[in-house]
Amino acid sequence: MDTSTLLFAAVSTILLVVALKKQLLPGLTLTQPNKERARLPPGITGLPLPGDILRLISAYRLPNPDLFLYKHMARHGTMFTAHLFGQRAVFSADPSFNRLVLNGDGRIVDSSYPSSVATLLGAKSVLVTHGPAHKGLHSLALTRLGYAALPPLVAHIDRIVLATMGKWEPGGAAMRLLDEARKIAMNLNIKHLLSIEPGPWSESLRCEFNTINDGFISIPFPFAFLLPFTNYGKALKARKKVALALQEVIRKRTDEKATDGGADRGKEENKGKKDMVDLLLEADGGSFSMEQMVDFCVNLLAAGYDTTSLTMTLAAKFLTETPAALAQLREEHDGIRKSKGENQSLEWSDYQSMAFTQCVINETLRICNIVNGVLRRANTNIHFKDYIIPKGYKIIALLGAVHLNNEHYENAQSFHPWRWQRNNNKVQDVPASNLFSPFGGGPRQCPGNELARVVISVFLYHLVTRFSWDEAEEDKVVFFPTTRILKGYPINLRLRSDSIS
Repeated sequence: MDTSTLLFAAVSTILLVVALKKQLLPGLTLTQPNKERARLPPGITGLPLPGDILRLISAYRLPNPDLFLYKHMARHGTMFTAHLFGQRAVFSADPSFNRLVLNGDGRIVDSSYPSSVATLLGAKSVLVTHGPAHKGLHSLALTRLGYAALPPLVAHIDRIVLATMGKWEPGGAAMRLLDEARKIAMNLNIKHLLSIEPGPWSESLRCEFNTINDGFISIPFPFAFLLPFTNYGKALKARKKVALALQEVIRKRTDEKATDGGADRGKEENKGKKDMVDLLLEADGGSFSMEQMVDFCVNLLAAGYDTTSLTMTLAAKFLTETPAALAQLREEHDGIRKSKGENQSLEWSDYQSMAFTQCVINETLRICNIVNGVLRRANTNIHFKDYIIPKGYKIIALLGAVHLNNEHYENAQSFHPWRWQRNNNKVQDVPASNLFSPFGGGPRQCPGNELARVVISVFLYHLVTRFSWDEAEEDKVVFFPTTRILKGYPINLRLRSDSIS
């Protein structure tokens, strides 16, 4: 029995146990003591049915998991009630309600994630905190990750992408593209946030994050930290190693700031050179604790790792399967490369001219966004249309189900990047649309969403202008517990015979 089968069996068993406990233990109730009578969306409102939970898990192990959701939607509509972990929860594939939930964070809803996520990211991380604390951390992240900070970064991104690709061996053994994309993503994150160049230290940290990521999709058994053979136990130990490494970086920077050399970083002319550690040490008058700074860095490093690298890999996979799209992308990037001098780095203006590239990225995110949905808990009774969702209820906003609904996108299951073009060949203005939320939305929208687009664009530029490839093995995408590509997308890599020098 392989690891994924064991994981599936473990999740199924635990969900069954939790559901039965909700039914059998005294003092537990499935009703809400609200004075205002609830009017829930239609669906399953009786006792928890473990079979439905297991069918949901099974569906997300298939290439098209939303068929399970569509069965419920066909019967009940785009909003329905079902059981999640033994509790009734409202599932929504309604774009308007999802936007209400995303924009209402901190008011009508709060984020609600499993305790295992909080433990691995840190209790004071951006994802876990609420209220003013979250607002402050999110704003701090935007200082280094937001749109205004991006133009000077393009050349640095270009350099690190090329450094990684320079170690590739075209014509050699098959290469797992996801592994290489992960190296690029982590090296960029560490350089950008911590000012540390790629090397043994960054590679060691990357390996620990691989273990942490495995922990996110594993079961936090009681006393798992005492069981080194469990994924969650390994993830906890890896998280401790990462925390110690980051503490060392922060302490060293603190010592540097106490010297004349360190003080130079605070001068007006050097403000643009400050990295995230500098900003953390100065935030709130230097009042951040070591725990706050470490949790913040762990969260940002984790958030920009698998999400970005998976999108790079899946974009390459979809382009391989859609030759016309690959040809048009190659034409766009060849045109940019012809305009560059020898060894001249990409610039912000080059990125801005990559119109079809953004279509490819949008379409990749639409079909295979790593975040299929977001979990929230109602802070108050929520009125929407004819429904009243009681305070305390879990809400699952199914962002991916909206993306793959044929009512919103023609032939929604097909990779068709041209759907994002307008007649003037400009990219459609989609961020304001309720139908496209690959980075979430509202106060918790991913602060690094624009940076991710730049990184993916630079990666695709160098991939298609320098190399050609074909699939070494058939690979497939699964969606439980998160979106993943099972084999890491092995490819046979070759130098382009017609590459532009």
